[in-house]
Amino acid sequence: MNNHKKTIGSFFFVIAIGFFLLQIGYLYLHSKFLIEYSDNRLFYVINIFVGILLSLSFWMVLNIKKKVRILYSFVFLLFIIFNVIMLFKHPITQIISVSPDFEHIFIVKENREEAHYYRTYYGIFARQKENLPYQMNGEYKIDWLAPDVAAMTYKAKDNSIHQYIGTYGDRGRGGSYYYVGSAIHGEWKGTNSKIWTGTDGISIEHSGNTETFSWDHVIQFGTIAVVLVENKEAKWTIALNDDFKIDPSTGIGVSGTISLYKASMGDIELITLQR
Repeated sequence: MNNHKKTIGSFFFVIAIGFFLLQIGYLYLHSKFLIEYSDNRLFYVINIFVGILLSLSFWMVLNIKKKVRILYSFVFLLFIIFNVIMLFKHPITQIISVSPDFEHIFIVKENREEAHYYRTYYGIFARQKENLPYQMNGEYKIDWLAPDVAAMTYKAKDNSIHQYIGTYGDRGRGGSYYYVGSAIHGEWKGTNSKIWTGTDGISIEHSGNTETFSWDHVIQFGTIAVVLVENKEAKWTIALNDDFKIDPSTGIGVSGTISLYKASMGDIELITLQR
């Protein structure tokens, strides 16, 4: 029974050391390349696991006096309590959403001054890509327009509505950059809605109302989505669905569908359109 207990304790110790080395690696990556955990709270969760595992392994493996074991346990308990407090009092607000197919993670982290969009690496690591153009007032919602397109609609401090789009895919031009406006050249129709492009920009007809957005008011995200703005507020998002196919030689879509999404804090229906 004693040997069995020591084996389990040794196993806990090895796992604890593995987590500890992960933390050391993370601290190096963070200082050298500004890489963070996708969820910053993961740092404290891992510390808690290390504290629990080391405490258990010390009780099971070390042949020392009970008073010394209690002292070690008290030290680990303080360490665990500190990390639990930090876990719930973390100063950064995090907005995290996982795609419906669990392949992508949309991450925005906000401090008191600004919000930052992050790209993920290997799931648990992330790196800041860019700042959101407007400071958030705390109101936001996230909808996945496609398995690789996340739309965050949020309000700025002046209550104006904006959209930030996270894109994680390509629509078949071998990784080359192309313009979404050019890719959707032509006319697209859906239920009570229509989109067409021209030299003046992108026009949208919805429920009998028509709006035209000049190319200066078309903001592209990645290579699969654009946001149409008016008076510095987001009005619509157009996303290329995952069935959208582009002719590599022309950069124009030849098949598939697109999605139209209105910028609103309410529940909005995603409109699918086809040529």
